[in-house]
Amino acid sequence: MQSTPFIQSRFLIVAALALPAFAFTAGCKSTPVTSANTNASSESAPDDATLAARVKAALAADPGLKPLPVSVATYRGVVQLSGYADSEVQIQKALAVARGVPGVQSVSNELHLRPQ
Repeated sequence: MQSTPFIQSRFLIVAALALPAFAFTAGCKSTPVTSANTNASSESAPDDATLAARVKAALAADPGLKPLPVSVATYRGVVQLSGYADSEVQIQKALAVARGVPGVQSVSNELHLRPQ
């Protein structure tokens, strides 16, 4: 059986090493950044997943665009449409519909004409 002074000295050593580790990791905690200069449009902008869902719904609501295989990706309000369309008119219509969705900053066109 170990003596009490030995156990106490071990406990003190462990505590002396653990305390600074806890202090350093507590200092690494991230905090949300707030700025007094943020404008209202960026605060009310939807997140990317919500924006992508809105654009997909808007494309599906248009009868001329519903059957098109179009992928929608978003990043910070920039929408990328990719896939194939049957005509240039459909491509322009899809771009116009995507631009009309609230929260869309810009639209990147990666739509191509379907090979005949």
